[in-house]
Amino acid sequence: MAQYSYHEPVLAPEIIALLVTKPGIYVDGTLGGGGHSLAILCALHEAGYGEGSLLIGIDQDDAALHEAAEKLKEFEARTVLVKGNFKTIGSIVESVCREKGLHPKVTGILLDLGVSSFQIDTAERGFSYLRDGPLDMRMDMDASVSAGDIINTYEEKELARLFYRYGEEPRSRSIARAIVAYRLKNGSVTGTEELAGIIRENAAGRDKIIKTLSRVFQALRIEVNSELEVLRSVLYDGIACLDSYGRMAVISYHSLEDRIVKTVFAEKARSDWGPKGVGLREPLERGSVSLVTRKPVVAARQEIDANPRARSAKLRVIEKI
Repeated sequence: MAQYSYHEPVLAPEIIALLVTKPGIYVDGTLGGGGHSLAILCALHEAGYGEGSLLIGIDQDDAALHEAAEKLKEFEARTVLVKGNFKTIGSIVESVCREKGLHPKVTGILLDLGVSSFQIDTAERGFSYLRDGPLDMRMDMDASVSAGDIINTYEEKELARLFYRYGEEPRSRSIARAIVAYRLKNGSVTGTEELAGIIRENAAGRDKIIKTLSRVFQALRIEVNSELEVLRSVLYDGIACLDSYGRMAVISYHSLEDRIVKTVFAEKARSDWGPKGVGLREPLERGSVSLVTRKPVVAARQEIDANPRARSAKLRVIEKI
């Protein structure tokens, strides 16, 4: 039986315990290298659910799809990999199920948000300030707008607003001002190392440089890939795809993502009891989900020591009523 030790997926045992409850259709909306998908497929097999189950893996990155296909080869008869953005999860599920002759209701959905280790480690993708590469950051290489387009065309106010809104960077204005000044002097900012140099010169104190670099690069990545807008959309659409007692598990890595997940889950779990003071015996409308995790599940110290990416991970799970 295959093991999922290469590029160890974050919170894998917790996800298996909370998500894999019965046979059915499972969707990994952020396939990446296939680590979580392999964990799910192994758990289904070991529980005797394999024959009655199908895993749909979605990713917009061709390299990730290739990596995952190799990793999941043992289970290829029960796996369908689709190139696409998880914002179209509803239509992807419907299309795959129509082709397979299956009822398009899902037992489990997993979303592992943010950038993958593979993308970070690939310098030419431009996701990391630690590696010199082009200012790209596109998760879908067919997308038209890159980080370089944003850095070199946005006006100072737009850049400052971007760094503050998506990076929560307190020095957003001074960094934006420095980037525009650099453009005026040098024509353009051409790579990650060049941008990192501008940021380092404008970070407030040596001890805060890494945090500032992380915030600015995060903000650019979110803007390039419209991550927060897509996240809101996929949460609503994903819940609509779930069968009764189907579950959705979402791993977030920063406060902006987690806030959206928490808010949408709470909204869908809330029943409408009408205006205050009206003594209704039954709610006007019942919540459509229940909160499986009322507080986020976080990684244990042992996992964080083995996999530093797990340090900031927060897992939230809901169940369709």
